[in-house]
Amino acid sequence: MAFFTPHHEVLAARTPLRPRALPAAAVWVIQVVGFALLTALFAQITIPIPFLTPVPITGQTFAVLLSGAALGMWAGGASQLVYLLLGTFLPFYAGGASGTEVLFGGSGGYLFGFVVAAVLVGKLAERRHDRRVPSAVTAFLTGSLVIYLFGVIGLMTTYQWGLLEAVEKGVVPFLLGDTIKAYAAGLLLPAAWRLTNRDT
Repeated sequence: MAFFTPHHEVLAARTPLRPRALPAAAVWVIQVVGFALLTALFAQITIPIPFLTPVPITGQTFAVLLSGAALGMWAGGASQLVYLLLGTFLPFYAGGASGTEVLFGGSGGYLFGFVVAAVLVGKLAERRHDRRVPSAVTAFLTGSLVIYLFGVIGLMTTYQWGLLEAVEKGVVPFLLGDTIKAYAAGLLLPAAWRLTNRDT
């Protein structure tokens, strides 16, 4: 019978077991899917304005910009690609819509613009001097312009509108709301960085 316990066994008994950290790849997937679902959630915040444009006001832009800045270039863009793919068979697009007819319809240009905007904003956020809130807001406004560009192209293609009409109906009604969303995302960005361990 032993009259003493080896020192390492005593330490093991006193040290609580800690859960193992998730592999980096698993964390990446969780973050990408999480922000795709966040975009789907904000897409359900929908305000139709049929007297101005066939495209509704939604909360999607907020989630798109935040995903790029919080996750970075590749993961941010991937989150929006996942969102687009999920929306082809799940009610994840604006107002609970789904299907390829939405993706390639009047709002489709904006949806494709989400991917490019998330990549651009993510690239800017990866540069350390652009990770301050004022610089982030500037990046968000730039990302919004990218979304507008793709949206206008989509509207011109779908409805055979001229450039002026497409801008009038596809950009002007959203300028104020998207500016507010850009500032709101900028204020939430430090918290998002801490959540995704990107604030160091």
